Amino acid sequence: MTQKKRISFGSKLGVVAAAAGSAVGLGNIWRFPYELGLSGGGAFLLIYILCVVLLGMPVMLSEFVIGRLGQANPAGAFRKLGSHRKWQLVGIMGVCSSFLIMGFYVVVSGWTMEYIFQAVSNGFVNKDTAALSQAFTDFSSNTARPIGWMTLFLLLTAGIIIAGVEKGIEKSTKIMMPLLLLIIVALGLRAVTLPGGTDGLKFLFYPDFSKINSTVILNAMGQAFFSLSLGMGCMITYGSYIKKENNLGKTVVQVTSLDTVIAVLAAIAIFPAVFAFGINPGQGPTLVFITLPNIFDQMTGGYIWSILFFVLLCIAALTSTISLLEVIVACLTEEFKLSRIKAVIFSSVGIFILGICASLSMGVWSDVTVFGLTFFELFDSVTAKILMPLGGILMTVFAGWALKKEAVEAELSSAGNYKVTYFKIYLFLIKYITPVAIFIVLLNELGLGKPLF
Repeated sequence: MTQKKRISFGSKLGVVAAAAGSAVGLGNIWRFPYELGLSGGGAFLLIYILCVVLLGMPVMLSEFVIGRLGQANPAGAFRKLGSHRKWQLVGIMGVCSSFLIMGFYVVVSGWTMEYIFQAVSNGFVNKDTAALSQAFTDFSSNTARPIGWMTLFLLLTAGIIIAGVEKGIEKSTKIMMPLLLLIIVALGLRAVTLPGGTDGLKFLFYPDFSKINSTVILNAMGQAFFSLSLGMGCMITYGSYIKKENNLGKTVVQVTSLDTVIAVLAAIAIFPAVFAFGINPGQGPTLVFITLPNIFDQMTGGYIWSILFFVLLCIAALTSTISLLEVIVACLTEEFKLSRIKAVIFSSVGIFILGICASLSMGVWSDVTVFGLTFFELFDSVTAKILMPLGGILMTVFAGWALKKEAVEAELSSAGNYKVTYFKIYLFLIKYITPVAIFIVLLNELGLGKPLF
């Protein structure tokens, strides 16, 4: 009996578009700029790029290897490749992580659709920071409206996943990623032409090394890890769809480079405008939903630029939710033999329930807590502080110590078709450096990292 051939991405461009789409999300457009602003600009950027090379790229390469070698979802790949069945728990943990992340991520993604609506309807006009802050609080704590947008966003994600890997994920990301790049470049060009915008560029690209301390290093390490969608099974799942003739090393370089470029372009689009209007660059998470609408209201042509920015944010969120949902669906179809449509419906209903809990915890359920955390905070904290970094550690340990060195090298070289001159460096990193670095990220997320520096 011949084994059924596994579905795969149709082209190398599709692989890069899908994987980069997974990596590029709200972490690039929302979190990266405010982390950079809080951590001193250019100094943070340099440390971040170094962390991407030494931490992000080895983990992504390891996940691709596990996925393509195992030809299965995270749970199935670890079960097939691990010498002990307990390794399957690492894959299951990745699937659970994706499920919990979707529980709050679809809520925030829904907010981006609300802000597109607000931008189109001129909802930012004549509102100062205080008014915009109150408007955000009123909206996010509302019972029905955020859930409505969340539902629409989840249905859009589910529709793409139902269409399949090549016709759904690959086709949509081939459209969305170029569109995302086009919008972010246009926003950046507008920002740098603002009077005083060059001060924002100086903040970005002239590093003040006196700003580098343990906090900046820890934040850069965490951002490099979380920005690339690592430790949650996305890259393992996508790796299983990559054809054997594709060069995994080259793909990782392309994906991480594109992810970093987009994060930097987002900062270029934001900080010249921030400096042009005399805003504090260290605004934190409020930068996107409160500070920027205030800037757009003051900017010539701000109506168009505000619409473009929130469309950009929505696209970035969608490319990430697609990959997160695919992790869950792949597991259900392969491990429980459900059809793709049934798997999408089943997982979407579960995510919808979690999303309702997360959304209501911003308002009427704000006093309902688990371990002192609201549902939104719980889903975020469990994944970001525990499951993702722990998953990243175990995935690199598995690739570095549990898999045979010859098997890993053969997978990276596509059975000898490509030279892997970097193999010894890669092996050294995933055995000794990367797991330790992620462990430090884990300690920092748990509030225990700073004593190490």
